[in-house]
Amino acid sequence: MKKTLITILFSLLYVSSASADFGVNVGVSGNAGIFAASGNEKTGSVTKGNDSEYGEAAWGSIFLEGTLNDRFLLGIDYVPAALESETAESTRVNTTHAVDGTATETALNNKVQLDFEDLTTVYAGFMINENLYVKAGIVRVDVITNETLGTGASYANFDLDGSMFGVGYHKSNDNGVFFRIEGNYVNFDGESKSASGTDADNTITIKSLDGLSGKISLGKTF
Repeated sequence: MKKTLITILFSLLYVSSASADFGVNVGVSGNAGIFAASGNEKTGSVTKGNDSEYGEAAWGSIFLEGTLNDRFLLGIDYVPAALESETAESTRVNTTHAVDGTATETALNNKVQLDFEDLTTVYAGFMINENLYVKAGIVRVDVITNETLGTGASYANFDLDGSMFGVGYHKSNDNGVFFRIEGNYVNFDGESKSASGTDADNTITIKSLDGLSGKISLGKTF
Protein backbone atom coordinates (compact mmCIF):
# COMPACT_ATOMS: atom_id res chain seq x y z
CA MET A 1 0.00 0.00 0.00
CA LYS A 2 2.82 2.40 0.87
CA LYS A 3 4.45 1.88 -2.54
CA THR A 4 1.10 2.51 -4.23
CA LEU A 5 0.63 5.81 -2.38
CA ILE A 6 4.15 6.94 -3.31
CA THR A 7 3.59 6.00 -6.98
CA ILE A 8 0.34 8.00 -7.10
CA LEU A 9 2.03 11.03 -5.55
CA PHE A 10 4.96 11.04 -7.97
CA SER A 11 2.58 10.56 -10.92
CA LEU A 12 0.62 13.63 -9.87
CA LEU A 13 3.82 15.63 -9.39
CA TYR A 14 4.97 14.64 -12.89
CA VAL A 15 1.68 15.65 -14.48
CA SER A 16 1.66 18.99 -12.66
CA SER A 17 5.27 19.80 -13.56
CA ALA A 18 4.13 21.30 -16.87
CA SER A 19 2.95 24.34 -14.93
CA ALA A 20 5.39 27.24 -14.59
CA ASP A 21 4.18 27.74 -11.02
CA PHE A 22 5.04 24.23 -9.90
CA GLY A 23 7.48 23.70 -7.04
CA VAL A 24 8.81 20.96 -4.79
CA ASN A 25 9.21 21.05 -1.00
CA VAL A 26 11.29 18.60 1.02
CA GLY A 27 11.84 18.62 4.76
CA VAL A 28 12.00 16.95 8.14
CA SER A 29 9.59 17.19 11.07
CA GLY A 30 9.51 16.56 14.79
CA ASN A 31 6.17 15.36 16.16
CA ALA A 32 4.63 14.79 19.58
CA GLY A 33 1.10 13.80 20.49
CA ILE A 34 -1.34 12.11 22.81
CA PHE A 35 -3.56 9.24 21.70
CA ALA A 36 -6.57 7.38 23.09
CA ALA A 37 -7.60 3.81 22.25
CA SER A 38 -10.53 1.65 23.29
CA GLY A 39 -11.25 -2.00 22.64
CA ASN A 40 -12.66 -5.24 23.94
CA GLU A 41 -11.99 -8.96 24.08
CA LYS A 42 -14.61 -11.63 23.35
CA THR A 43 -14.79 -15.39 23.61
CA GLY A 44 -17.37 -16.33 21.03
CA SER A 45 -20.18 -13.84 21.56
CA VAL A 46 -19.39 -13.25 25.24
CA THR A 47 -17.52 -10.02 26.04
CA LYS A 48 -14.73 -10.72 28.55
CA GLY A 49 -13.65 -7.13 29.03
CA ASN A 50 -13.61 -3.56 27.76
CA ASP A 51 -10.71 -1.20 28.22
CA SER A 52 -9.50 2.27 27.26
CA GLU A 53 -5.94 3.56 27.32
CA TYR A 54 -4.16 6.87 26.82
CA GLY A 55 -0.57 7.28 25.73
CA GLU A 56 1.98 9.86 24.63
CA ALA A 57 4.43 9.53 21.76
CA ALA A 58 7.15 11.51 19.98
CA TRP A 59 8.56 10.73 16.54
CA GLY A 60 10.40 12.14 13.55
CA SER A 61 9.26 12.13 9.92
CA ILE A 62 10.32 13.23 6.45
CA PHE A 63 8.09 14.75 3.80
CA LEU A 64 7.93 15.56 0.09
CA GLU A 65 5.42 17.99 -1.41
CA GLY A 66 4.43 19.37 -4.76
CA THR A 67 3.10 22.94 -4.86
CA LEU A 68 0.97 24.65 -7.49
CA ASN A 69 0.57 28.43 -7.80
CA ASP A 70 1.92 28.83 -4.25
CA ARG A 71 -1.56 27.85 -2.99
CA PHE A 72 -2.09 24.12 -3.34
CA LEU A 73 -0.04 21.37 -1.70
CA LEU A 74 0.07 17.64 -2.41
CA GLY A 75 2.43 15.66 -0.22
CA ILE A 76 3.51 12.49 1.52
CA ASP A 77 4.85 12.23 5.06
CA TYR A 78 6.70 9.08 6.20
CA VAL A 79 7.90 7.97 9.65
CA PRO A 80 11.01 5.78 9.19
CA ALA A 81 11.25 4.51 12.79
CA ALA A 82 8.72 2.31 14.61
CA LEU A 83 6.57 3.72 17.40
CA GLU A 84 6.57 1.31 20.35
CA SER A 85 3.74 0.99 22.85
CA GLU A 86 4.25 0.17 26.50
CA THR A 87 3.96 -3.48 27.55
CA ALA A 88 0.65 -4.40 29.18
CA GLU A 89 0.77 -7.31 31.64
CA SER A 90 -2.07 -9.26 33.25
CA THR A 91 -2.65 -12.53 35.06
CA ARG A 92 -5.67 -14.75 34.46
CA VAL A 93 -6.55 -17.77 36.60
CA ASN A 94 -7.61 -20.84 34.62
CA THR A 95 -9.61 -23.46 36.56
CA THR A 96 -9.82 -27.11 35.48
CA HIS A 97 -11.95 -29.81 37.11
CA ALA A 98 -10.90 -33.42 37.47
CA VAL A 99 -13.21 -36.45 37.27
CA ASP A 100 -13.21 -36.76 41.07
CA GLY A 101 -14.51 -33.20 41.39
CA THR A 102 -11.28 -31.55 42.52
CA ALA A 103 -10.39 -28.23 40.96
CA THR A 104 -6.95 -27.04 39.89
CA GLU A 105 -6.17 -23.38 39.38
CA THR A 106 -3.37 -22.28 37.08
CA ALA A 107 -2.13 -18.69 36.77
CA LEU A 108 -1.68 -17.63 33.15
CA ASN A 109 0.58 -14.62 32.65
CA ASN A 110 -0.04 -12.44 29.59
CA LYS A 111 2.17 -9.74 28.08
CA VAL A 112 1.16 -7.63 25.07
CA GLN A 113 3.17 -4.93 23.26
CA LEU A 114 2.59 -3.28 19.87
CA ASP A 115 4.91 -1.68 17.32
CA PHE A 116 3.50 0.83 14.81
CA GLU A 117 5.64 0.73 11.66
CA ASP A 118 5.74 2.57 8.31
CA LEU A 119 3.32 5.30 9.40
CA THR A 120 2.52 7.04 6.09
CA THR A 121 0.28 10.03 5.37
CA VAL A 122 -0.76 11.27 1.93
CA TYR A 123 -2.35 14.70 2.10
CA ALA A 124 -3.58 17.74 0.21
CA GLY A 125 -3.32 21.29 1.56
CA PHE A 126 -4.41 24.81 0.74
CA MET A 127 -2.70 28.08 1.69
CA ILE A 128 -5.42 30.40 3.03
CA ASN A 129 -3.02 33.30 2.91
CA GLU A 130 0.76 33.77 2.80
CA ASN A 131 1.24 31.99 6.15
CA LEU A 132 -1.87 30.09 7.25
CA TYR A 133 -2.78 26.73 5.69
CA VAL A 134 -5.13 23.77 6.17
CA LYS A 135 -4.62 20.16 5.11
CA ALA A 136 -6.41 16.80 5.06
CA GLY A 137 -5.30 13.32 4.12
CA ILE A 138 -5.34 9.57 4.58
CA VAL A 139 -3.14 7.65 7.02
CA ARG A 140 -1.93 4.06 7.07
CA VAL A 141 0.21 2.16 9.58
CA ASP A 142 1.36 -1.44 10.04
CA VAL A 143 0.65 -2.83 13.53
CA ILE A 144 3.09 -5.51 14.70
CA THR A 145 1.77 -7.58 17.62
CA ASN A 146 4.33 -8.78 20.16
CA GLU A 147 2.56 -10.92 22.73
CA THR A 148 3.39 -13.68 25.20
CA LEU A 149 0.14 -15.31 26.29
CA GLY A 150 -0.10 -18.00 28.93
CA THR A 151 -2.50 -20.01 26.78
CA GLY A 152 -0.03 -20.16 23.89
CA ALA A 153 -2.37 -18.22 21.60
CA SER A 154 -1.16 -15.44 19.30
CA TYR A 155 -2.58 -12.67 17.11
CA ALA A 156 -1.50 -11.84 13.55
CA ASN A 157 -0.12 -8.46 12.49
CA PHE A 158 -2.56 -6.07 10.80
CA ASP A 159 -2.93 -2.64 9.16
CA LEU A 160 -4.89 0.39 10.32
CA ASP A 161 -6.27 3.03 7.96
CA GLY A 162 -7.51 6.44 8.96
CA SER A 163 -7.84 10.11 8.16
CA MET A 164 -6.18 13.31 9.35
CA PHE A 165 -6.97 17.02 9.44
CA GLY A 166 -4.54 19.80 10.24
CA VAL A 167 -3.93 23.52 10.39
CA GLY A 168 -0.59 25.25 10.43
CA TYR A 169 1.57 28.35 10.12
CA HIS A 170 4.17 28.55 7.32
CA LYS A 171 7.05 31.07 7.20
CA SER A 172 9.45 31.07 4.26
CA ASN A 173 12.69 32.97 3.61
CA ASP A 174 13.98 34.41 0.34
CA ASN A 175 16.46 31.51 -0.02
CA GLY A 176 13.61 28.96 -0.10
CA VAL A 177 14.10 27.65 3.44
CA PHE A 178 10.84 27.50 5.39
CA PHE A 179 9.63 26.80 8.92
CA ARG A 180 6.25 25.42 10.00
CA ILE A 181 4.24 24.90 13.16
CA GLU A 182 1.28 22.57 12.76
CA GLY A 183 -1.50 20.87 14.72
CA ASN A 184 -3.19 17.66 13.56
CA TYR A 185 -6.08 15.39 14.48
CA VAL A 186 -5.81 11.72 13.42
CA ASN A 187 -8.56 9.11 13.56
CA PHE A 188 -8.04 5.43 12.69
CA ASP A 189 -10.72 2.96 11.69
CA GLY A 190 -11.42 -0.02 13.96
CA GLU A 191 -10.09 -3.54 13.45
CA SER A 192 -10.85 -7.02 14.83
CA LYS A 193 -8.48 -9.99 15.01
CA SER A 194 -9.10 -13.58 16.10
CA ALA A 195 -6.48 -15.58 17.97
CA SER A 196 -4.69 -18.61 16.61
CA GLY A 197 -3.74 -21.57 18.77
CA THR A 198 -5.59 -22.80 21.85
CA ASP A 199 -7.74 -19.64 22.16
CA ALA A 200 -8.93 -19.56 18.54
CA ASP A 201 -12.42 -18.44 19.63
CA ASN A 202 -10.98 -15.30 21.24
CA THR A 203 -11.33 -12.01 19.34
CA ILE A 204 -9.74 -8.67 20.19
CA THR A 205 -11.33 -5.55 18.68
CA ILE A 206 -9.85 -2.06 18.48
CA LYS A 207 -12.99 0.09 18.49
CA SER A 208 -11.27 3.47 18.25
CA LEU A 209 -7.80 4.98 18.04
CA ASP A 210 -7.40 8.74 17.65
CA GLY A 211 -5.21 11.54 18.83
CA LEU A 212 -3.95 15.10 18.67
CA SER A 213 -0.38 15.95 17.69
CA GLY A 214 1.85 18.95 17.19
CA LYS A 215 4.52 19.22 14.50
CA ILE A 216 7.52 21.45 13.89
CA SER A 217 9.01 21.26 10.40
CA LEU A 218 12.03 22.64 8.58
CA GLY A 219 12.17 22.41 4.80
CA LYS A 220 13.45 23.76 1.51
CA THR A 221 11.60 24.81 -1.64
CA PHE A 222 13.10 24.01 -5.05
